[in-house]
Amino acid sequence: MTEKPYSLACERNRDPIAAALDPFMADRRRVLEIGSGTGQHAVYFAQRWPWLQWQPSDHPDHLAGIRAWRDDAGLANLQPPFALQAELPPAPGLVVPAATPRFDAVFSANTLHIMGWEHVEALFAGLPALLEGGALLAVYGPFNYGGEYTSDSNAQFDGWLKARDPRSGIRDAEAVQALAVAQGFIAVDDLPMPANNRLLVWRLG
Repeated sequence: MTEKPYSLACERNRDPIAAALDPFMADRRRVLEIGSGTGQHAVYFAQRWPWLQWQPSDHPDHLAGIRAWRDDAGLANLQPPFALQAELPPAPGLVVPAATPRFDAVFSANTLHIMGWEHVEALFAGLPALLEGGALLAVYGPFNYGGEYTSDSNAQFDGWLKARDPRSGIRDAEAVQALAVAQGFIAVDDLPMPANNRLLVWRLG
């Protein structure tokens, strides 16, 4: 039996994220979570919104931990996690299992600053093929604005990220917005969150 991984950050941020997402999830039915990590968010959000079919996904290395959380929760609306990976140029996109149904919402937390920029570009390029018209996209995490950090702690965090992996780093909100617009997404909201994070929300036009 796989031991369940644990993230204290997930425990701390799940309630503020859920409260911010409540109005957006009321009329959704199928949600794809990209970068489910430990699986804690998937369990918590599937419990909070029982009318949703919640689909976790991540790199194959993380799937066993997500399955452990899912098995322990026993929620009928929490789907088995599947592998999702970004495909880099010359054909950027997302690799998912065959016959994956389309979703009317996507959620991702604390992923864009971990991924290399090419992978972020591939993620946005691949999203429309997985989504229904009018689908929502919600991305949580730290962002820079106008090329500037929003706090000293974010500047320190960015330094730590780049020391660990030069390809990672806090993204400029404007650059992410440009990627979204290029794929047909329309900005809906940019919400302040605790600990100098943001929740960016778009709708697919």
